[in-house]
Amino acid sequence: MFVFENKPMMISPVSVSDEVHTLDAPVNGRPVYRRDYVKRDGRNLHLYGYKPHALEPLPEDISDIAKGGELRWHPLRHEWNLYAPHRQNRTFKPSLAEDPLAPSKAGGPATEIPFTDFELAVFENKFTSLHVEAPEAASSPHVKTDKADGRCDVVVYGPEADGNLHMMGQAKRRLLLSTWIDRYQSLYEDGYKFVLPFENRGDEVGVTLHHPHGQVYAFPFVPSVQAKASAAFSKGYDLSTNLSLWQPSYGVADAGGMMAYCPPYARFPYEVWIAPQKKVAGPWEFDETQADGFSHLLGDITRRYDEFFQRPTAYMLSLHAAPLGTEDHFHFTAQFYPILRAPDRVKYLASVEQSTGVFTVDVMPEFAANILRSL
Repeated sequence: MFVFENKPMMISPVSVSDEVHTLDAPVNGRPVYRRDYVKRDGRNLHLYGYKPHALEPLPEDISDIAKGGELRWHPLRHEWNLYAPHRQNRTFKPSLAEDPLAPSKAGGPATEIPFTDFELAVFENKFTSLHVEAPEAASSPHVKTDKADGRCDVVVYGPEADGNLHMMGQAKRRLLLSTWIDRYQSLYEDGYKFVLPFENRGDEVGVTLHHPHGQVYAFPFVPSVQAKASAAFSKGYDLSTNLSLWQPSYGVADAGGMMAYCPPYARFPYEVWIAPQKKVAGPWEFDETQADGFSHLLGDITRRYDEFFQRPTAYMLSLHAAPLGTEDHFHFTAQFYPILRAPDRVKYLASVEQSTGVFTVDVMPEFAANILRSL
């Protein structure tokens, strides 16, 4: 399923759990390194970069870590939902001086990353919904329950307190892609059924930490949306053929065998998907040209959104790769859902959308594609 393995290379270990690996997924011939470090509270921290990370750790705070919530089955919708009441107390819009995703400073307050610098960091969320050591869910006569086994990672794009997928540049986007691929490999090898890298951007989406970052969730089940997509591909839905038919009306941009387009069945105004023109199960199957093209389009679509809306665009971005065991028929897509329908107007998901799942779309996808394509 995956095309590379990690090769351990010890470098200035601070403890038996501190080591650096070289990934067999170079970026245009450049090696990518991952330092695995265990924080004092037991959570894993991974530092990715084009150079081996060898800085000495600074003092860390230790606090209690909630180890997930529980799953409850919705019998009418046939889906699992997560219940994690401890997340009510998660960090909420801290000041710049209290930014928990910034590098730590000697003599300053401890942050989530106990080093003075890094290129890209991934750590286990302190306020996690899913956890490998999740407690057994209490049985209930009223609802079917299960333990919330899984993992929730925070992906910090860099030490800078501002920026976006466009501003970070192509080299950092390629590093982010290598990070996603490595997390896919690790989490699928751990047996999780579906892995979702995603980014929430903007107050309208509910972002509570403005330092540029994303997340990765590993699920012990396949969520209903991905299960339905997998079933459609299994029954013969041919995205590759449709991509060629949708040009030029729905196309926005293309690069390296990748196409950015507004799907004719988009549910959000100005919704954009990025997909390989030929079926690929996930980013781990990209060749170098596809990896470059995909990384470029991540920044290009972000740029087009911000230019059109004349502001940092609030959106949800998610990567839809094959659930475990469906690699032979699944077609990977990355999906942008903007929460704006005009520069000064938010697209609210109101009663009809929430109650029925039937979206009312204010902008025709072909019109949206034409607007974004022209930028």
